[in-house]
Amino acid sequence: MMLFLDDLPLTIGAYHSVGTNNIILNKALTEIAAEAAKSMLEVNAFIYTLLTHEYLHALGYLSEDDVRHLVFRVSRVCFGEDHVATRLAQNGPWALLSEVRIGGLAPPKSPMEVVKDFESPNKDYIV
Repeated sequence: MMLFLDDLPLTIGAYHSVGTNNIILNKALTEIAAEAAKSMLEVNAFIYTLLTHEYLHALGYLSEDDVRHLVFRVSRVCFGEDHVATRLAQNGPWALLSEVRIGGLAPPKSPMEVVKDFESPNKDYIV
C-alpha cells in the first residue's frame, strides 16, 4: 500500500480509489484533529480509524456500512471496548471533532506528499 497526504475538502477523511494500492489521507483534517485532540492517543486513534476504513476498502470491502461495522469490530478486538479507537470507530471519527466548526474552514492547498516507508515492518502506530 502507498499512503499519500493531501489537502482534501474537510468533509472527507481519506479515500481509496478502487483498483489501486493508494490511500489518500486528508492532511489538513489530521492537523485540525491534532489541535482539537486532548492527547496524541486521540490523534493516533483518529488516523487509525480513517486508515483502517480505507484499508478494508482496498481489500475489496466496498459497502460503507459493512466497512464501518468491520472497523468497529477490528478496533474492539485489538484495543478493547473502552479504547478511544473503538469509541471513534463506533461513533465515527468526526466525534473527535464535535467541538470544531469545520463547515466554514477551507484548507490551504499544498502539494500531495508520499508517506515513505508506510508499510515497513515494526512500526508502532497506536498504543
